[in-house]
Amino acid sequence: MKTQFPSAKSIERAWHVVDAEDQVLGRVATKVANLLMGKHKPTYTPFLDTGDHVIVINAAKVRMTGAKEDQKFYRRHSGYPGGLKETSARKMRATYPERIVELAVWGMLPKSKLGKHMYKKLKVYGGGQHPHEAQRPVALEV
Repeated sequence: MKTQFPSAKSIERAWHVVDAEDQVLGRVATKVANLLMGKHKPTYTPFLDTGDHVIVINAAKVRMTGAKEDQKFYRRHSGYPGGLKETSARKMRATYPERIVELAVWGMLPKSKLGKHMYKKLKVYGGGQHPHEAQRPVALEV
């Protein structure tokens, strides 16, 4: 018996809206990463992008448990000697609230070209509005 693999034309991609207000960051990111990878579908294949598009709203109101608001740091490096920059989660929420959710989801996706392709289907907005009404997204409970 031969194994059937979905072709690029046969993959149907739905749009989902996830409201992150008062939700724990890790739990939201896990659910979103699974939707982006397509693990919720029976046609899931590890080496193909069978996932859906995901819109996350109210990213600025996502919850962090414990003392992560002050103890968690986001690090980036410029590539130059001494170029390490650290930003606390509290400051990141004040300046770029979308980036908190984006980085959490990015950490759960494969680190390859396929993972980058999956990541491009993620749209994160700090407020409660999004410009993707034309795609008729389905609200999803986390």
